[in-house]
Amino acid sequence: MRAVFADAFYFVARLNGRDQYHELVVAFARNLRARLITTDWVLMEVADALAKSECRHRVREFILRLRQAPGSEVVPASRELLDRALELYHQHTDKEWKLTDCVSFVAMRDRGLTEALTQDHHFEQAGLTALLK
Repeated sequence: MRAVFADAFYFVARLNGRDQYHELVVAFARNLRARLITTDWVLMEVADALAKSECRHRVREFILRLRQAPGSEVVPASRELLDRALELYHQHTDKEWKLTDCVSFVAMRDRGLTEALTQDHHFEQAGLTALLK
């Protein structure tokens, strides 16, 4: 089964029915047959993005379920991964990449992934495919 990287964009839009991309993401997810890979950092972004929303109460359960789901992998936070991402962040001062994005790029490369569930053009700048464009 193919694997794709799930960015915060994807999870926030799926969880928040008021998100402007909710319908797009839900429709895309209906036909998606892939293993989802994400990181602890992405999940932190999701929780932060939904902190003031009416679906905040669903975030904890969502993260716990995602960690246990057989069709997903959550790459744990580690100093080694953060250090590698920080080096990538430093090497690309010409880009406006967030450090969390750099963690995602490193995690994707480590797993041979090229596709991400996002609209973030930074993924494309990094030579990856943003599936929700």
